[in-house]
Amino acid sequence: QVQLVESGGGLVQAGGSLRLSCTASRIINAVNWYRQAPGKQREWVASITRSESTSYADSLKGRFTISRDNAKNTVYLQMNNLKPDDTGVYYCNTYAVGNNYWGQGTRVTVSS
Repeated sequence: QVQLVESGGGLVQAGGSLRLSCTASRIINAVNWYRQAPGKQREWVASITRSESTSYADSLKGRFTISRDNAKNTVYLQMNNLKPDDTGVYYCNTYAVGNNYWGQGTRVTVSS
C-alpha cells in the first residue's frame, strides 16, 4: 500500500508561483500530477519516472516543472506564471504493487 500526501496549494495572484509537493509513504516509481478544475474532468499535467525522465501536457510546457527527490520519496511540481485557468485541485498519482494510488489533492486558486 502507498499513501500519497500533496501539499503546497493555496491562493496566488495571476503571474505568481507555487510549488506543490507529493510525499509518498514508501519508495515509488513513476509519478503523475493531474488537476481538476471546477466543473471539468481531471486532466493530466506532468509525469516523472524514477530515473527523472519527464513529460508534460503541451499547454503547460515552459511554465510547469516536475522534479523529484528520491531520498525523500517526494515529487514536486513547480508552477510559474500562474493563470486563472490553472485553478483547481491538483492530485498526484502512482501505480505500485498492482494498484493505482491517488493523494487527497491540494487546492490551487489563481486570482486575476
